[in-house]
Amino acid sequence: MSLDPRDRPAGEASEGSGQNRPGSKESASRRKRRRPRRRASNHKSEVQGTTPSQTGASTTTEQAVADAAVKGPSPRPAQPGARKPNAERQGAGPGNRPPLPPVRTVYSAIDLGTNNCRLLIARPTRGGFRVIDAFSRIVRLGEGVSNGNMLSDAAMDRTIEALKVCAEKIARRNVTCMRHVATEACRVADNSAEFIARVKRETGLNLDVISAGEEARLAVMGCQSLIAPGNRHALVFDIGGGSTELIWVRVLPGGRTEISGWMSIPWGVVNLSEHYGISGTTVPRDEYNKMVNIVVDHLQAFEDAHSVSAVVKKRQTQFLGTSGTVTTLASLHLNLPRYIREKVDGAWMKSKDIHALSRSVAEMTHEERSAQPCIGPERADLVVAGCAILEAILGMWNVPSLRVADRGIREGILRGMMQLENMPVRQGPRRRGRNPGGRPNKVKTHG
Repeated sequence: MSLDPRDRPAGEASEGSGQNRPGSKESASRRKRRRPRRRASNHKSEVQGTTPSQTGASTTTEQAVADAAVKGPSPRPAQPGARKPNAERQGAGPGNRPPLPPVRTVYSAIDLGTNNCRLLIARPTRGGFRVIDAFSRIVRLGEGVSNGNMLSDAAMDRTIEALKVCAEKIARRNVTCMRHVATEACRVADNSAEFIARVKRETGLNLDVISAGEEARLAVMGCQSLIAPGNRHALVFDIGGGSTELIWVRVLPGGRTEISGWMSIPWGVVNLSEHYGISGTTVPRDEYNKMVNIVVDHLQAFEDAHSVSAVVKKRQTQFLGTSGTVTTLASLHLNLPRYIREKVDGAWMKSKDIHALSRSVAEMTHEERSAQPCIGPERADLVVAGCAILEAILGMWNVPSLRVADRGIREGILRGMMQLENMPVRQGPRRRGRNPGGRPNKVKTHG
């Protein structure tokens, strides 16, 4: 994933101050020398600040920037005798080249999970996209769903308030292309249709409840640029609130990826915590081991289907974890005073360090976990279940290290939309009516 450090467009060249007036004593030869200079200046101001960017095949890191970094120069009043832009001279009739499209599309992506509500708003760049706004809030939408298959009123109220913040940001940023998805909690809850209708009614947002397979595909698309060169396979996993997705990826020549298989385990940090009743408590070691083992039972089916262990022995397989649990443990491992995304995203951790840290966090009291600045009271309960799931994955397959990804479904949504959008690219000024090869353009009209 690459972030395009695109320079801000340069300002327009200033027009010459002197103009030929009737009765002027300038020689004819001087007037001839001035005219081309004036035309070149006008032509330069015509093409600046309007070139759309390419949408690359890779995704980018999340980096908020100010609006001023992406705005072009402000328009200048026309000078007397200046040439009109091509679109104005030609008109809009058939046979004339149409004007360039408006300013680049603004995209938004919402990932509404069992535990979190996350938003990204971005504009495309040559290498991917540039984030201009973001939002994340723990809403615990799936709280209690494992007991009665119903979204609670309190959970829906919390989520609606978070989505109202998202809707306000989307409107303020003038988003024109959007996709907003909901995952496991809405997949399993019996009253999810009523909740989706309420979201539309109270926020104006359309939520798409996606399948576990689509969730896996988006997660891989969002973080595949973190698969290091030289690996032939990757196991990407996303520890969610109500489920954990495992995706077995084959790396093709050129860095392209292909999903060979995936599996959704019906355990995430929220429902696993509720199942063992560990909220607000210190977790006994035997209870923690039971949490690990219940996840291992599901992993065996994935191993039987894809023979991951045999491939891992060849040492050309990378494990890539994208979840709040993995990023939280990485920040603790790095001894960060607070969560710093730039240091966590893309970091490597040794498996032995993850095992030791997971056990250490699980043995803390609830108050000790809450006091950790990179955990906090909102994650103090859930992080223990996340550690158990992570230990089960790393214990099932003996890999030396794991790479951390603070990216996933939102980035995958944005990348997918930008690939579908065929962004035009202006290569530079051309002579009207002729293509780069010097032959006349053939214009098709559609009646």
